[in-house]
Amino acid sequence: MAETEEKTETAAPTSRQVAAARDFVKRHGKPSRAVVENIGRVGARVVLVGADGALGDVLVTSTEAGDALVGAVEDLEPAEWDSETVKATKIGAEHRRRMAGK
Repeated sequence: MAETEEKTETAAPTSRQVAAARDFVKRHGKPSRAVVENIGRVGARVVLVGADGALGDVLVTSTEAGDALVGAVEDLEPAEWDSETVKATKIGAEHRRRMAGK
């Protein structure tokens, strides 16, 4: 039977990740929302939705680190992809081009 290697993950976001989320809130309004999404072995993605509808994200090592990031940033509220959060997003033409790789 093969041994499985356990990956130790930190539940604390880095100061750079916290600074990025704080900067997003500062630029896009209070309160902003954060949806923490597991992206597998890589970790988690914290999707940020500003009060102005802008989208951003911060990659962290785990969903626990994502939850800690949300808790560490004032005026950043935990959210889910419910109808209220989806309606709050405003995806402009520039963002759509970037997503399309153009």
